[in-house]
Amino acid sequence: MLDNFPRGTICIEDIEMGMVRYLRKEVTDKDIEMFAEVSTDHNPVHLDEDYAQDTMFQGRIAHGMLTAGLISAVIGEQLPGHGTIYMSQSLKFLAPVRPGDLVLAEVEVTGIEIDKRRVKLDCRCMVDGKKVLIGEAMVMAPSRKFD
Repeated sequence: MLDNFPRGTICIEDIEMGMVRYLRKEVTDKDIEMFAEVSTDHNPVHLDEDYAQDTMFQGRIAHGMLTAGLISAVIGEQLPGHGTIYMSQSLKFLAPVRPGDLVLAEVEVTGIEIDKRRVKLDCRCMVDGKKVLIGEAMVMAPSRKFD
């Protein structure tokens, strides 16, 4: 994984509008197989090339939630980072992610409620500059005052 910032915590007191953090990750066959095992989602569109060739995707694709998990990694490791609590997440899947794709997962601060420790984040994943996933998250950020 290629991150733009070190892992750790940004407390609510230090979060600013427009802050952006991201990571890049190549989705591998092993990632897809492990996600299938952990999630118990063994849909053949993810695991069986012959089956997947006859679908609208004309080949295997990664689980959508595997891609969404990269957003979770940015939130939980970088912005706000360690100690963050997910409150909600909306997702819209725009295009498939295939084995071998390099995914850019990015979050951007679009709202801050310091008194409630809430941070609204615009979330997106891209492959070759094309958006494959968009959404919005609401999280509770750690605070130097309470944690």
